[in-house]
Amino acid sequence: MTRPEPDLARQAQDAALADLCTTIRGRRAEFEQLRHIPRDIVEGFKRAGVYRAFVPERLGGDAITPMAFLHKIETLSAADPSAGWVASFGVTPTYLASLPQATFDEIYGGNPDTVFAGGLFPPQPAYKVDGGIEVSGRWAWCSGSMCADLLGGGIKIEGEGSPLPRTAVMPRAKVTIDETWDTIGLRGTGSHDLVADKVVVPEDWTFIRGSKSGMEDAIFRYPSMSLAAQVLAVVALGAAREAIDYIKSDAAQKASITGAPNPGQRPYVQGAIARAEATLAGARAQFYDITAQAWDELQHAPEVSRDTHVKLRLASTMAAHDGAEAARQAFLVGGASAMMADHPLGKLMVDAACVAQHAFMGEGTWTAAGAAMFGQQTPPGFP
Repeated sequence: MTRPEPDLARQAQDAALADLCTTIRGRRAEFEQLRHIPRDIVEGFKRAGVYRAFVPERLGGDAITPMAFLHKIETLSAADPSAGWVASFGVTPTYLASLPQATFDEIYGGNPDTVFAGGLFPPQPAYKVDGGIEVSGRWAWCSGSMCADLLGGGIKIEGEGSPLPRTAVMPRAKVTIDETWDTIGLRGTGSHDLVADKVVVPEDWTFIRGSKSGMEDAIFRYPSMSLAAQVLAVVALGAAREAIDYIKSDAAQKASITGAPNPGQRPYVQGAIARAEATLAGARAQFYDITAQAWDELQHAPEVSRDTHVKLRLASTMAAHDGAEAARQAFLVGGASAMMADHPLGKLMVDAACVAQHAFMGEGTWTAAGAAMFGQQTPPGFP
């Protein structure tokens, strides 16, 4: 089959993304009830180019820039943060690139829209046997696992000295999903537990997460752990955008049942939304500016500078926390109706807050960034 011209393919993806966001907004309650994003929505992610975004063109992928991918995830996150979170794992070619190239080519050459999900922690003991490595164990926080083609689990092999965990890539049919996910935020992500029982994985279907790829494409030289944080942090920016827009449109048009002025005429609402807009704009500017800087560096150098690497991680933490704060500000001026269980402002506020709880952007990452700035020791995976 001949692929469409790039411009036409991109236009088709943009149209698919816009249609998908409309569908997603109408089905938020369904995702909450299911506790995962259903397969037809994941198929929509494929039409929008989510999973092939970072796949090399030689394998049928789109090889887009990180900025373009982050914009895509931010747009989906405004429609529903859980949907954006699951779509963010379209980033996985950048760390599956640490697999042997022949394995990577087999996965994405066969299907550039391959969906991967996995959990690293806690790394489970694994043993070398005839045919590869025997893997057993349970892994939590496996977002998007319900519709994945391949699933990964963190393992540790006795005698291996890497401070970063190794991941075993397994076919979906060989892994059990235990539907344990029951939360107040990001409920639709389907971040259930994975369970494997003596699955033998060929050694060349394992990789050390965060290790350098043997491929020279710029995206595979981009700091993979930084990008993994960015694609999650941007979910908070999308949630904040939706919350602010709700106040500025739907909520601002409603008359008060008490006879008070329209919300858009109240000074405290005006001030709060202005602050929320400024908070969001500042976080977005820093976030996208440093991403563009890192990408530009990779056009002229084999890797980004340490200073840029630190700023990438810091910008992700800032985006997550400022996005959560902007969504909270919108909730505060949403009035009494915002406290109802089915009201979007409450859901957006909690979802955005949960993004900032993730280990990649949590409170400890401020300290890690500061330590890096002083040349002190930082956690594994941090520059």
